[in-house]
Amino acid sequence: MSVSRRTLLATAAGAAAAATTSIPTAQAAEDGAGRAPALPTLRAAADYAVAKLSAVAPGVSSFPVGTKFEKWVYSQNGNWVGGFWPGTLWMAWLYSDDEQFRTLALASAQKLAPRQYDTSTHDLGFLFYPSWVTAWRLTGDDTWRAGAVRAADSLIQRYNPHGHFIRAWGDLNNPQNAGRVIIDTMMNLDLLAFASQQTGDEKYLDIAVEHAKTAQRVFPRPDGSTPHVFDFDPATGAPIGPNTVQGYSPASCWSRGQAWGVYGFTTIYRRTGNQQFLATARKLADFALDALTPDHVPVWDYRAPQQPHDIKDASAGAIMACGLLDLSNATGRTEYRKVALRLLTALSQTCLTTKSTRAEAVVARCTRNRPAEDGIEISLPYADYYLLEGILRVLQPQDVDRAIDLSTV
Repeated sequence: MSVSRRTLLATAAGAAAAATTSIPTAQAAEDGAGRAPALPTLRAAADYAVAKLSAVAPGVSSFPVGTKFEKWVYSQNGNWVGGFWPGTLWMAWLYSDDEQFRTLALASAQKLAPRQYDTSTHDLGFLFYPSWVTAWRLTGDDTWRAGAVRAADSLIQRYNPHGHFIRAWGDLNNPQNAGRVIIDTMMNLDLLAFASQQTGDEKYLDIAVEHAKTAQRVFPRPDGSTPHVFDFDPATGAPIGPNTVQGYSPASCWSRGQAWGVYGFTTIYRRTGNQQFLATARKLADFALDALTPDHVPVWDYRAPQQPHDIKDASAGAIMACGLLDLSNATGRTEYRKVALRLLTALSQTCLTTKSTRAEAVVARCTRNRPAEDGIEISLPYADYYLLEGILRVLQPQDVDRAIDLSTV
């Protein structure tokens, strides 16, 4: 793969190229505390990501789910993370203008086609938004739009009208976990908003809003922290109480889940204009900002006994940065943007795989499931995706808008 035009320009022009960005210089060039400019650091991180993808992507034939000994481990059907690989390739294409990334993104997304009809998971938004919705937005090919709407049709079958929630896990005919709701589902609601926008049928967005209202009622604690799980009686919709799978305990605050909540509630606010959703996003963000350690790389759980001296989850930082940039735009509050820039700068300076010649991923220091001892301080595909999305939100917001729609009703 050839060296990208954008990389060459950045190398040759340096600060001059940075000055041409559409982001106001006073916002983009500071890390939020008057320290060293953030923009060159972010551009260098994006250049590194593109170079890494240039070397690795041509050899990838299925979907990365995580690393073992710094090499990608794959899933043939994409598991729940399959959308992030084509999504990462799309972000690399937007940054570099290298057509091979576009070609690879389309080929990878096509492999998710059977999942349009998958009613066994809530993760269809993760699977189809950064892959098929983005493909439609960037190519105009209606095949991608239609497939994403079919995926939304599958997702709404998981809606429980008694409890007004989308069931997270398990086949529809399996009673186990039938009343289980997780904070992650907030990120899958935008696929439903997309389907309503495209079809004119409000049923998709109505279900998204009902789920968001339920999540808003049961997940945030008074201090703004959240559990990973909340259980309901699936037959009656009666609440049972908080629980966890990937957090330390039902009373703790899993950092990646908190990031999903910030980003997800901000997005559903943008699609509806409901100020209560925006207020919830701010409440969750304010807790996370107070819980961040000085190095701005989140620990895996903000309330685990060994925090703040515990293992890290860089993916939580990348997701949170995107959510905070979105929240700053929605509220006009610059402090959220400042912290987002600190997060992206910290990840770019301390969490990239730059010191390893073996590594196939871009971002290191991620933790998948600490309680299960599964994937401790590895690389994860969504960390790479959200780091690039966050950087492009700063450097090229118009391109991110083209890809994922940053508009507000």
